[in-house]
Amino acid sequence: MRSLWIAPVLLAGLAGPMRPMPPALRPGPRLIPPTPQGSDDQTRSPYFWVKGQEAAEALPLKSTAVNASIAGVIADVKVTQVYRNTGSKPIEAVYVFPGSTRAAVHGLKMTLGERTIEAKIQERDQARATYEQARQEGRTASLLEQERPNVFQMNVANILPGDEVKVELDYSELLQPEEGVYSFVYPTVVGPRYEGPSGTASSTGETWVANPYTHEGQAPKSTLDLQVKLDAGMPIQRMACETHKTIVAYDGPDAATVKLDPSESNGGNRDFILRYQLAGAKVQSGLLLYQGKDENFFLLMAQPPKRVAASDMPPREYIFIMDVSGSQMGFPLEVSKALMKEMIQGLRPQDLFNVMVFEGSSALWAPSSRHATAGNLASALAFVREQGGGGGTELGAALQRALDLPRVPGISRTFTVSTDGYISADASVFDLIRQHLGDANLFAFGIGSSVNRHLIEGMAHTGQGEPFVATNQADAVADAERFRAYVSSPVLSHVRLRIDGFDAYDLEPAQLPDVLAERPVLCFGKWKGDAKGTITVSGVTGHGEWNQTFQVGDVKPEASNAALRQLWARERIRTLSDYSQFGETPERTKAITDLGLRYSLLTEHTSFVAVDSVVRNTSGESSRVVQPLPMPQGVADTAVGAVLSGVASRAKLVEDAPMPEAPVERPQPQKMKSIQTLAWDEPGVPLMALRSELDARFLDPALQALLPAGITLRLEVDGSGQVRKVTFNRPFPRSSQAVALVMHWRLRAWTLNRPGALRLTLG
Repeated sequence: MRSLWIAPVLLAGLAGPMRPMPPALRPGPRLIPPTPQGSDDQTRSPYFWVKGQEAAEALPLKSTAVNASIAGVIADVKVTQVYRNTGSKPIEAVYVFPGSTRAAVHGLKMTLGERTIEAKIQERDQARATYEQARQEGRTASLLEQERPNVFQMNVANILPGDEVKVELDYSELLQPEEGVYSFVYPTVVGPRYEGPSGTASSTGETWVANPYTHEGQAPKSTLDLQVKLDAGMPIQRMACETHKTIVAYDGPDAATVKLDPSESNGGNRDFILRYQLAGAKVQSGLLLYQGKDENFFLLMAQPPKRVAASDMPPREYIFIMDVSGSQMGFPLEVSKALMKEMIQGLRPQDLFNVMVFEGSSALWAPSSRHATAGNLASALAFVREQGGGGGTELGAALQRALDLPRVPGISRTFTVSTDGYISADASVFDLIRQHLGDANLFAFGIGSSVNRHLIEGMAHTGQGEPFVATNQADAVADAERFRAYVSSPVLSHVRLRIDGFDAYDLEPAQLPDVLAERPVLCFGKWKGDAKGTITVSGVTGHGEWNQTFQVGDVKPEASNAALRQLWARERIRTLSDYSQFGETPERTKAITDLGLRYSLLTEHTSFVAVDSVVRNTSGESSRVVQPLPMPQGVADTAVGAVLSGVASRAKLVEDAPMPEAPVERPQPQKMKSIQTLAWDEPGVPLMALRSELDARFLDPALQALLPAGITLRLEVDGSGQVRKVTFNRPFPRSSQAVALVMHWRLRAWTLNRPGALRLTLG
């Protein structure tokens, strides 16, 4: 392993606005740091990174055409991208594009002139080997891989000069309403932001993050054409697109065609978001059936009952679990306390609640849940206020203790977990959540500037809740209010599914969660035999028992519902992937692989590959160039991630040097008096951006004051750019071990744009 040795600045007294980026750094590769806020479904855009030698031989994106057909709640989308090799040499291109985490990518083909190449699904390693052999033989080939749940990459080999390449991608997605509003999102933008990588290292070495950007305000060079055909199945009350100018033509009360206005032909620098609401704020409710050759699939959608007044809602039990470990010191802990205050003060007297704090061990406010009386609220708030950060983090044991708390029969229970996500978690935590989903649901609230989003989202998905992430104080206030409103307003509890006379199996989810805040009841499954019998959804509302029965025999299987096949498989894969984030097992890997191969789906373990039968590039040589991406609308050249990546990519590479692991004991630390400056090959690097990024990751002023002087850290970076190991040049004293733990976990969350080792020396 080569090593990247750096002595960077972490100046506690440094403050003020970020300096402009030196011109020499602007064209360089950029690291994409964590997204401050927003959905994962709206953060990535397509581009080509072209392997070549001359900048003049870039493969410019000529146009993007998106045709989406929405029938009820299912969107079938075809994306057609047209590229041209205007250079003088054959090229290999690496095509990176975004997608929703719920998108089921099930088709890909490329057209080169008169030749159309259909892709086939194979195991990932096999597909990569097939592609490499074709590339070396001079055949045109394509390889599509999943790099993240919402980021895909396609390699295209042996594209000759003058070739025009058309890439067609097909995917399906289930549209789920929120507060009665449906949203169709087509992501177009890769900005200077980056979600932390998954537990599995990328086979491509994360080269896609090193693409340069055009300057802020510069329009995209390619055109965007987008059309959405909506057949809602119910009257459309209102429709709006706040991101782009559109032309809407209504084809009836329940159908419409939406097109981009011609003035938006260069609107590919921001995500397209179309929102619509059905008459009466209703959501699609009913049963969809699909009868296939070997398997049959169904989707049940039950509209929840009308929300009752807060005073009419049934009592509910809340268990608030708050991380107070060393990694929570400073901003995260203070925001967690503010969140607990918001939640606790919003309880009704008839509600039950308890508070648990955890680190290496856990502590309860009360041995059992208490009613939310004024005295109990004051006592619980005092318990929260006195908490301080320190110690290790063991969520599994704390969660098991919380699940074992005695409960009152007939009252639904909700767990909320407030943490930055850097916990000692493994698959057993997901097993606990999934096994107890019938008794409770769980919502994860990630707080801090370096939240482990994979854990937060995985816990929420497994617990049938929602993930909330606040990366700054403003986000925390807004998200805390939204979180509180969501979990404190159940419209249907004790949800059950009863199936009579209908042979259904392989249900997803295995158990139905409570319905909270206009959340529809959704259930995928398979069925055998005749389409007959009944499916009944039941639960408890503020007015008493509620149920809704669906007559299966009244529903006709439709060929147009074929997407249910892939959507069911995608839901099953998503559940398996949540577990895999915290340790792959042969069983889970095989299960995901088998699902991808059987249902022709792109997954982390299956890829699409297409190989032309004709040898077109007899020399076997190809050139390399890099095409800049359009800077997202509203993003400046001085974005922290852009500066940081430009800095990191210019650091000097030298041979690796051993550094010992830190033993346990050491004398008392000194106060940090100074911190060494950067030693770079070129002057003029803005230190503010680097300091801001590193401080946000692991060194706020409170932690800096506790660090021993002269500590040197060594970060080992793997091929995916993730920090995999953190070691220190000398032991930490016992009094500073909590600080060491904070630094270790937060540095593990940091992502660099190249493998090697990074050395941080603190004076």
